[in-house]
Amino acid sequence: MSLKSFHLVFVTAAIALAFGCAVWGLKDYRSPGGAAGDLVFGLGSMVAGIGLIAYERFFLKKFKEVNSQ
Repeated sequence: MSLKSFHLVFVTAAIALAFGCAVWGLKDYRSPGGAAGDLVFGLGSMVAGIGLIAYERFFLKKFKEVNSQ
């Protein structure tokens, strides 16, 4: 696996983790014992996920050829 391919896999996994944490934080906020910190965590994770998507799109445009050597 090339370094470019590994980078794409790693960033994709980070996106999934960020959105998973966003769901977790927002779900905890909506629970009866939810606090403002849960909302901040959920929204921050969502923003991070969106930022990672933008970064991955930039990366794919910059490196159009991803060779699995």
